[in-house]
Amino acid sequence: MNYRKTLSRLLLILSLMSSATLWAVAQKFDQYPTPVEANLWLEYSPAQTTFKLWSPVAEEVVLKFYEKGNGGAAYEKLNLQKGEKGVWHLTVPKDLKGVYYTYHVRTSHKWLEETPGIYATAVGVNGQRAMVLDLASTNPKGWEKDRGPAVKTQNQVVLWEAHVRDITSHPSAGSTKPGKFLGLVEKGTKTPEGLRTGLTHMKELGVTHIHLLPAFDYRSVDEAAGEQPQFNWGYDPQNYNVPEGSYASDPYRAEVRIKEFKQMVKGFHDRGLGVVMDVVYNHTGLTKGSNFNLEFPDYYYRQTPDGKYSDASACGNETASERAMVRKFIIESCKFWAREYHIDGFRFDLMAIHDLETMNQLSAELKKINPNMVLYGEGWTAGSSPLPDSHKALKANTHQLTHFAAFSDDLRDAIKGSVFDEKSTGFVSGAQGTEESIKFGVVGSVPHPQVDIQQVNYSKAFWAREPWQAISYVSCHDNLTLYDKLKASNEHATPEQLKKMNLLSDAMVLTSQGTPFLHAGAELLRTKNGEHNSYNLPDSINQINWHWKARHQDVFTYYKKLIALRKAHPAFWMPTAQMVNQHLEFVATEPGLVGYQLKDHAHGDSWKNILVYYNGRPTPANISLPGDWKVAVEGETIKPKGGRKVRGTLAVPPVSMLILYQE
Repeated sequence: MNYRKTLSRLLLILSLMSSATLWAVAQKFDQYPTPVEANLWLEYSPAQTTFKLWSPVAEEVVLKFYEKGNGGAAYEKLNLQKGEKGVWHLTVPKDLKGVYYTYHVRTSHKWLEETPGIYATAVGVNGQRAMVLDLASTNPKGWEKDRGPAVKTQNQVVLWEAHVRDITSHPSAGSTKPGKFLGLVEKGTKTPEGLRTGLTHMKELGVTHIHLLPAFDYRSVDEAAGEQPQFNWGYDPQNYNVPEGSYASDPYRAEVRIKEFKQMVKGFHDRGLGVVMDVVYNHTGLTKGSNFNLEFPDYYYRQTPDGKYSDASACGNETASERAMVRKFIIESCKFWAREYHIDGFRFDLMAIHDLETMNQLSAELKKINPNMVLYGEGWTAGSSPLPDSHKALKANTHQLTHFAAFSDDLRDAIKGSVFDEKSTGFVSGAQGTEESIKFGVVGSVPHPQVDIQQVNYSKAFWAREPWQAISYVSCHDNLTLYDKLKASNEHATPEQLKKMNLLSDAMVLTSQGTPFLHAGAELLRTKNGEHNSYNLPDSINQINWHWKARHQDVFTYYKKLIALRKAHPAFWMPTAQMVNQHLEFVATEPGLVGYQLKDHAHGDSWKNILVYYNGRPTPANISLPGDWKVAVEGETIKPKGGRKVRGTLAVPPVSMLILYQE
């Protein structure tokens, strides 16, 4: 008996069975009409308001009116009428501005719980009831002229990832609105030492866009708990199209969070900064009782072959972006934030749970609204999914995405060591065999003849079509902070040595061709006291202690000057793979040293040639120079103009970056 042949037949049968079951699950939902052209948003005017809800399985839909966003009984109940393609609708011919409402759906002879509806744009405390509102009445003065920064190529931007509470919750922030949307754009805040904090710190640092961790309405914080300190990152969506109430001055009045979110965006725009929203369309905070399931049970989620909820998010469920009405919702929701709130970009959590077609349709629509839109996401899932890998917005499939970039975990872990092993070291801490992964990061993950892809730590193929499609980073809200990781993996290092590793880590990020991404506070040697996963830990762990700025003024100055250098020299952000291949050339080096030249006025740079060296070794590295050069960066000194002249042999200081140039 041929066991190998029998085994292969058995595997084929199992595969076909699995495919057939998945097809059957899909067929279950394909039988329903999908009115992708329908306007399912609330339509308000002083004369009338039209309510709509799509649920082809509903037997009855009741609209309930309330005086408040919480408490009290419904004072009026009206039945929606079932129209074409499963759209229920009702027009009420009077001015309902300020009225709270819910939908109540009966399906399979059972009444589900009440829901504000998935297209709700204003909600009361804790998001249980929606409110009728004229959104134009929430616009700040001058809103019609409000614009974010212009972006020619995505790797021109410098991203700074922050949580709304982290920036202002510590007393040293000097904020009069700690932990609130408006605290983020408060002018002139300073530390007790007189150093800039908050918005003025961001502007002083030189970043171009602030990336805000989830600021839509999420479940895990009780908005009714007043000023009682509560913390969560917010990756548990409740109402996708409404700002989070705990960041507003009054979570009970539905219009307040909307007004204050817009004031925050305008505050950033007035200072030339863009705002990127961290969005979580891949799963919901609740499964059974989610707003999706209270309209059309199960439709919005993927199922496993045995009919259970698939869980690629590791949070209990995953959404089915490939289904017509899920795709419609994701695209329309993002367009709503772009139009109504003037958002400048989106970062997609666990982007690979979504399908490529949805992401490409979405980015095309967003670019029509704002050509300067910045788009990126995590090119992985947290678990297995029924969606085939070839359809997923995986890092490996980034070259198939039109306008989206993906995070480079290749560069991240090559620089500092694996995020999954706190003792693991990287290039800056003397790890061997990381040079090729660093080079892969330097070119922005695009094909380059001098990068041996087989020696790269994770990827065995070049995954970016253009260099801006790689998000260059070494730390973010997840896992240990950069300083904590370096400390944990280098137990015998002195504070001075750890500082040098920290500086070199983000120096590599800021001089690579990808889009640079910084974790807020890395420029102050931010620590979370060694906590790996601070998603629900108190402010005392998560907040930025602004006293660090006085303590580490030299670190802040290094970051500030390096960001200014990058912005001033377009050779560091070439827009195309062709340009990178034409102008970026690696030079022969020893282990622990990576060197490359940006030549011939790359990307129209004012400097003819730029020579960059990263030395990850604890000892100086001697290099031989072809011709005369000027020093721009050496150790912790950055002098982009008037640097000393060098020729012949030069030593690159231990654990540092050297940048030389020829005019």
